[in-house]
Formats: sequence, structure tokens, C-alpha cells
Amino acid sequence: MAAVLLDNITKHYGKKNQQAPLILKGINAQIDDGEFIVVVGPSGCGKSTLLRVIAGLEMPTSGNIVIGHKTVTALEPSQRDIAMVFQNYALYPHMTVKQNMAYGIKLAKMPTHEIERRITQTAKMLDIDGILDKKPKQLSGGQRQRVAMGRAIVRQPRLFLFDEPLSNLDAKLRTSTRLEIRRRHHEIGITSLYVTHDQTEAMTLADRIIVMNKGKIEQFATPYDIYHQPASTFVASFMGSPAMNLLNVQIFNQKVCCDNTIFEDIIIPTSIQNSGKSKWILGIRPEHLTIVPYGTKHAWQIDSTMVETLGAEQLIYAKIDTQPIIIRTANQSHLKDFSRQNNQLFLQLDQTKLHWFDAESLLSVAS
Repeated sequence: MAAVLLDNITKHYGKKNQQAPLILKGINAQIDDGEFIVVVGPSGCGKSTLLRVIAGLEMPTSGNIVIGHKTVTALEPSQRDIAMVFQNYALYPHMTVKQNMAYGIKLAKMPTHEIERRITQTAKMLDIDGILDKKPKQLSGGQRQRVAMGRAIVRQPRLFLFDEPLSNLDAKLRTSTRLEIRRRHHEIGITSLYVTHDQTEAMTLADRIIVMNKGKIEQFATPYDIYHQPASTFVASFMGSPAMNLLNVQIFNQKVCCDNTIFEDIIIPTSIQNSGKSKWILGIRPEHLTIVPYGTKHAWQIDSTMVETLGAEQLIYAKIDTQPIIIRTANQSHLKDFSRQNNQLFLQLDQTKLHWFDAESLLSVAS
């Protein structure tokens, strides 16, 4: 196993004397020995490029990569002691499962008895010991994914790299395989970097999450902190389904105003009162809003536009004046007709769950 240091990594494509757009913009991260790190972000944010740079499949334009106290920036992929699991499995179709798993360690001239021991041990761990003589075309998608993982595990590398390995699986299989990956990581404990665009994978797999946006790290923190203490409006809106509600508000006479609605009960943090600024972004998760009866003190009036019923819960789509808002609530039968016509509702929020963001920088402001 090994710790990983990413020191000011930049990457652009094109000739050095040309003004090529930066794909990675000064990436800095310290990954501890044995951590499972998930890199998440929208398409085009640079997450797969970052993984390829760490793997040695791309050279950084500048910066250094250290794996296990060894600088590997200029080394070939084969010299970095890493194993990579790809989105498309990358199995040799003419080889059996056993041959696929043995291929890499045979090239390393490992003794035959050690090859057999590692394959037997890994196959049992991944529950693929009964398909060692089959070829990839005879396997399901989940089995192929486990074989690809097994091929990486038998190498016993210092670092695992996963490039969206579950994106080709259906939803049910993706869930079970995700749990399998997490379980196996606990067993073998090898430092891992896992790239995905799926926030559910990120939240359930990671010890810590790197949220990327436009080639830079927006936040690097635990899943809990990413969700409950987002560093920016981007993180707040990207992590969470449905996303955090973000309202453009103004502060006048120590009161918070959202268009023509005045939130008289909201306590304004001292740092914001003393900032001299009037425009802010107020964030709150949909589950921290509550529908209350007419006449309830400190309730806001909203106009609901649609209700989605999702089994045990409902999502209420509404507006505060012109600004959209989503409320997540337990399934309530009296709300069932709101999808057919506009209805007025009354809303309260959890004061302890508010998030304040600077309207210019879009960064979180400490309450």
C-alpha cells in the first residue's frame, strides 16, 4: 500500500508554445495510505484525465506525483506499481478467466506456484472460483467486472485506479457490485482512486471525496462534510438528489428578502451582518423544509406546481415568488392532487440547516 501526493498538477493539450486550454488546473491532494478516494464531477471536468495522469497514460504539463514516497511523474505506467480497472473491463476475449487473471503477473515472471496461489485466493474472495475456465463472452456483466477486479488484485499493487467501472451495469447490478467493491477494499486495504460521475457511488464508497469542476478541486472532504458543509454552490447543487435549494436573497433592515417575500424569522449570522454586502445565496436541503398548516407562526407561503410520489416520500415542486424550490417530505395522501393544479402551501425551515454563500464568489460563508 502507499500514500499518494498530487503536487500542483496541471495538464493541457497542444504544443507548449500555444495557448491550449487547461484541463487540470493546479491539482493538490494528499491521499493517505489505504484510503478509498472517489473523484466525482460532471462530464468534462477533468476527472478521467487526472486518473490517466496518475496512471502514467498521460504526462502532466507541470507538477509532481508521488506514490509511496517515490516520485513517479516521469515513470512509465509499468514502473508505478499500480493496477487499473477500466469501464469496458478490457478482458482478452480469447483467454479464460484464469488466463486473464494470470496474464499480468506471468509477464512479471512470477513463479508458477505463487501465480496459482494468488489466483485461487482472489477467485474465492470474489466468488469467481467456479468460472475460471470460462471465457469473457460466457460471463454476465457483473462477472466480467469481478474478473477485471480480480486481475488487478492478483498483482497486489500499491495503488488501485478505477475508471467508472460500473457504468456499463444495470441499476440493480451496479448497487450489488458497489457494495462488493467496498467490502473487498476493507479486506485488502489497498489505496484506491475511483472515478465516477455518479454521486451515489461517491457517497457510499468513499472515505473522502474529491469534487471536481472545470479542471479544479472544488472540495476534498468526507462524504458527510461534502453533503452537510458544501464549500461552494457548485458542490451544494451537484451533491444531493434532489439538489440543495439555492435562493437569491437580499438583506434589508436585518431581514432576509426573497423577491417580495420577507423571511422575518431567519437569524442572520454576525459575519454576514457585518460584511457590508446585501446580496447573498441562501441554501437549504429539500429534506430540511417542512409543510405546515395554515396559520403556523413564521411559515412562508409558496405556490406548489407539481408533486412526485416516490413510494415512501414525495417531492413537492414549488416557487417562492419566482424562485423554484423543492421540498422532500414523507408520503402524505392529502398532497396527492397537487400535481393537477396549483395549490398554496405553507412552509417552515430548520434554522440549524441553513447555508450561506457569497453571491459573487459562490463560496460558502461560515455562519
